[in-house]
Amino acid sequence: MENILNLRREELAKEISPKFRADQIFQWIYQKGAKEFEEMTNLPKKLRKELAERFTIEVPRILNVEVSRDGSKKYLLGLEDGHTVESVLLPMKGEERNEKGEIIREARYTVCVSSQVGCKVGCAFCLTGKGGFVRNLTPAEIVGQVVAIREDNGIPQNRRVNIVYMGMGEPLDNLENVAKAVTIFSDPYGLSISPRRQTISTSGLAPKIRKLGEMDLGVLLAISLHAVDDKLRERLMPINKAYNIESIIEAVKEFPIDQRKRVMFEYLVIKDLNDDLKSAKRLVKLLNGIKAKVNLIYFNPYPGTPFQRPSEERVRAFQRYLLDHGVLCTIRESKGLDISAACGQLKERSSECSL
Repeated sequence: MENILNLRREELAKEISPKFRADQIFQWIYQKGAKEFEEMTNLPKKLRKELAERFTIEVPRILNVEVSRDGSKKYLLGLEDGHTVESVLLPMKGEERNEKGEIIREARYTVCVSSQVGCKVGCAFCLTGKGGFVRNLTPAEIVGQVVAIREDNGIPQNRRVNIVYMGMGEPLDNLENVAKAVTIFSDPYGLSISPRRQTISTSGLAPKIRKLGEMDLGVLLAISLHAVDDKLRERLMPINKAYNIESIIEAVKEFPIDQRKRVMFEYLVIKDLNDDLKSAKRLVKLLNGIKAKVNLIYFNPYPGTPFQRPSEERVRAFQRYLLDHGVLCTIRESKGLDISAACGQLKERSSECSL
């Protein structure tokens, strides 16, 4: 039987009659948290029976959760075939109430989701790719990560949630399923997470960046750049041999972006490799003509890595140079340093424990 979370509401409407029942089913699953069709009491019994015979409602199982002192949570999620992926919940802003106890600002969260079991890209600094690529996740397995995490944390449907496709895997290597997940997330009868609150991060598959742009989903784009010259980037990211920095920049310039938004360039700062002002100067030149935002990320060490975390002084100096030269630049707040912060660590540790 097919997992009903794989279907867009429009697809489900073609499978049942009358079509408006698809609206109700989406509301039951995504807004009311129904796990069985029998719970959907405003549906006729005959339809509930038919749905149960044709579909399942399956979300990934929570196998392990690590909770950081800063409130972030890393989840190890089990899939139906026994494989596992990681997802992360990041509390962004807390709820605010006025003197009367009325909510004046909703709590905000970001959920980092995985798109593949393993990864083909093989970045030198990433633990996820060490075990190789296994398979793509289905739309249901992508959407189900957010469903499971929202339920585990009691986050109501109306709370503001952002989605970042920055977990395990290369999202553009699984473009069709990721694109479908984007539309399922954004459905007003479901989680109602606007595409403008969904960011797809890529290691730089230039042709797929163009294809994503042609789809015009309305999502934000993030580029995992991490180096300003091809020689270093090829060392860190072997995929650069196929799609070098120039090809990525050309594809980004063609990408449709909301006038109020920017293309994010993620720059993982590694001690004594790419944390110098010479690199900062080259980055400014590289991004000339692009409405860009640079997000500097401290490298999070993990056992066995040859790379080291940079000093705060070097990262701050790098940021100041970019800001002084007209490039919007932020430093990602380090979260979860007291837990398995790097992608793949929780999965790796759990695998070792099971041996």
